Amino acid sequence: MQRLFYIFVLFFPAFVCAQQNYKISPPLNYMWANIGNPGFSAGEALSTNIAFNQLGEAFVAFQDYGNGGKATVMKFNGNSWKNVGTPGFSADSAIHTCLALSSLGQPYVAYSDVGNSQKATVMKFSGTVWENVGSAGFSPSIAKDIILSFSPSGEPYVAFRDVANDLKASVMKYNGSIWENVGTPGFTAGLAYHISFSFSYTGQPYIAFQDYGNLQKATVMRFDGTNWLNVGPAGFTTGKAICISLAFDLAAKPFIAFSDESNSYKLTVLGFDNTNWVNVGSPGFSEGLIEYTSLAINKDNKLYVAFEDYGEEGKAVLKKFDGSEWDIVGSDGFSSAEADFIDLDFSPDGQPCVVFEDYANAGKATVMKYDSVYVSTNELMEAGFYIYPNPANNEISVEMSGEIRGNKLSISNINGQVINTYQIITPKIILDLSHLPNGVYVLRFVNEKKAITRKIIKQ
Repeated sequence: MQRLFYIFVLFFPAFVCAQQNYKISPPLNYMWANIGNPGFSAGEALSTNIAFNQLGEAFVAFQDYGNGGKATVMKFNGNSWKNVGTPGFSADSAIHTCLALSSLGQPYVAYSDVGNSQKATVMKFSGTVWENVGSAGFSPSIAKDIILSFSPSGEPYVAFRDVANDLKASVMKYNGSIWENVGTPGFTAGLAYHISFSFSYTGQPYIAFQDYGNLQKATVMRFDGTNWLNVGPAGFTTGKAICISLAFDLAAKPFIAFSDESNSYKLTVLGFDNTNWVNVGSPGFSEGLIEYTSLAINKDNKLYVAFEDYGEEGKAVLKKFDGSEWDIVGSDGFSSAEADFIDLDFSPDGQPCVVFEDYANAGKATVMKYDSVYVSTNELMEAGFYIYPNPANNEISVEMSGEIRGNKLSISNINGQVINTYQIITPKIILDLSHLPNGVYVLRFVNEKKAITRKIIKQ
């Protein structure tokens, strides 16, 4: 499904959800590793999303063309991807599926419901079956590009382009019995495309979008409890902004990543300084024009952005902001082929994980994580966790500094199966690897305060 991007830009505006190593010349595929088999879905997977629960379990949702274009959710069980409930559980085709987990880790999926005149429907998994949250098809008319998010108090919200209001943006929430409007429906100045919706850490809902009321530039708005207000000026980007992704740092500062017309549709990230939107690093920092941006900020308050880069043959790219510029994570274009519908999330131990529609595998779903075996020696020292030698032959030494000295260490294979566990008694232990086949393994330290995960190589 190769496409000419300029045709997309001009004629089809639509939402798309973007050191020095101690091992010499590592193979690139060691840096990025598949979670489970690549192309694990039954058929072509559109609108892929990923989310982790507090136990570290990965969930993905997608529109499943192996099941009639209906919604499917799958979960990684440590060895393989398994269906959550019935695959293709929606009554009819589910356009633009969007996944979110409740505070209890319960998966919810929102979509434009073909069986209900393309109105909005939200479903949740009860533990055995998928059931509607409120009425199916609850929006007043066709709802396009639906985004689902939970408020800090646990209420599900949806934002969408509202055909009943001339494709302006509307937001609704479920109050426990019905879906109700959040502020005025159709509150944007003009048509809203490429919407992104999320809550700040202070609990305010924000929406970012391409604003046809302001020359197709980016606008961000927040809800103050009564009205939707602009965050900074409306239409604040230099030129048109598409493929917009919104995220917040730990201080509730909003950031957006987008495909930037004023920089040849390359990737630009802006942050709000309480008055203006300012560049984060250099504008237009991707190799080529981009699609499918997914911006996310990890628990250490570091900005990451995943995207499809046509300067890298349409492959998936992940970059991290180092405080001044955007650095590549792993390798440029880490997917095997073109990657669409890219979505980024972090596992609880901090690993960036990306799901995408994988054209190396017939457009099926693939999830990859960044393999941190090649972190720098300085990073290991700063963490107070020393592993040597790595790679190792028969033995590997592990030393731990005071504050992380704790109770348990384990070795797992790359599929998540635990091979050995050890109780920590002294700050240095020597692990016997002689019984293990050559390969990559996961060393995990856990105590009541933190978890540290490192990759080791037996050779």
